[in-house]
Amino acid sequence: MNIPVFDFHCDTALALLGDDMNSAGSLQKNNGHIDLERASTLAGYAQCFACFTTSLMEEHGHISPVVAFERELATIQREIDANKKLISIAYTVDDIKANLEKGKMSAILTLEGTAGINYDPELLEDISLIGFRVASLGWNEKNPLTGSHKTGGGLTDRGREFVKEAQRLGILVDVSHISDEGFWDIMDVTNAPIIATHSNSRAVWDNSRNLTDDMFKAIVKTGGVAGFNQCDEFTGEKPTLDTVCDHILHFLDLDPTGKHIALGGDLDGITHMSEGFTGVQDYPKMAQRLLERGVSEGMIRDIFWNNAIGVMERAVCNHKI
Repeated sequence: MNIPVFDFHCDTALALLGDDMNSAGSLQKNNGHIDLERASTLAGYAQCFACFTTSLMEEHGHISPVVAFERELATIQREIDANKKLISIAYTVDDIKANLEKGKMSAILTLEGTAGINYDPELLEDISLIGFRVASLGWNEKNPLTGSHKTGGGLTDRGREFVKEAQRLGILVDVSHISDEGFWDIMDVTNAPIIATHSNSRAVWDNSRNLTDDMFKAIVKTGGVAGFNQCDEFTGEKPTLDTVCDHILHFLDLDPTGKHIALGGDLDGITHMSEGFTGVQDYPKMAQRLLERGVSEGMIRDIFWNNAIGVMERAVCNHKI
């Protein structure tokens, strides 16, 4: 079953830089999880490319998060420009739809962690002009905006300001990696859809990176989505494509409309995935297994494409200048 794929999260920008944070790989073809050669076998493709930063980069003797952010962004921009006949940065939903009609792939810029912009809400407008459409408040470390799923702790006043400013600009706020306390603090202040770009069901596999049933229901109420993460750590012990289906079917039990589930594979940011899934080219296998497990083709199309488009449209409707 080959249908268009919209994936909310990957770490390909960092993977292309390599361990020394200098440009090394090619988006056109590489040995990672995502390249354009394999993505072109899909019926359509839109990929959110994360620029990932954390304070731990500098603490562990690497380069500063600001420099890391600049290099990751430059890498994606360079690679897209080098392959502009195949893919382009999409600034709007209309861009994504137009690219799909032309048989062209779309790249959407996202922010994972805020160390690279100095945790500064005032810089959100600048990066939104570049094309950033999704932003998380942090990664696995406590920072000036919030705690994380590992450290605990809720939003600070600056964190609340960050959420409000992001939503004013039409940037979707991403709660993957955030603490439980931070999650509910965001729900208290949000006036726009909230997304978890790459988080699974905690009821199916108990991991603090996953969403509780109440969290997923809260995301649904905002009009947001949860993107399924392929990482085995968040999926299950020795996961298969059936394990993947178990997470999605559980979310469907909580929301039978199927309008609030999406994809967020975490590709190029993880090592082990479900058996039978090795990269972007395998999304049709996942779709086929969902079909075999009783999910309708229309609902699978929603999960793989339409729901992501819908939540981006709703974020833009919220945009106020």
